[in-house]
Amino acid sequence: MKLIVLVIGLAIIAFVAWWFFGKHDVAEEQAKVAGSKQVVDVQVNGGYSPEIVVLKKGIPAVLNFTRRDGSSCLDHVVFSDFGINQELPQNQKEAVNIDTSKPGEYQWACGMDMFHGKLVIK
Repeated sequence: MKLIVLVIGLAIIAFVAWWFFGKHDVAEEQAKVAGSKQVVDVQVNGGYSPEIVVLKKGIPAVLNFTRRDGSSCLDHVVFSDFGINQELPQNQKEAVNIDTSKPGEYQWACGMDMFHGKLVIK
């Protein structure tokens, strides 16, 4: 019995280590320019998909977040570099306007800073 508990405990530890520290496939999406702005739809469900969004510099951008996840951790999206802390109502599309005047890489996160995404402006 002790051996079974030990094996299960080690398996759980290995899974947690893989989950937090392992390499995972990351969805990346290049924004599509429609008229005079760029638009990307981001699904929020246990994280962000796509996790990396690439925007063109100088063209106004909108990220449309749709939160499917009911956890309170993901009920806000925070772009600290842009001073944005926006609520994401569940099962509704919420538009976040992004200033694309400065190229670079910028992070976004959930309200608890547990889930992250990256914005690349070039």
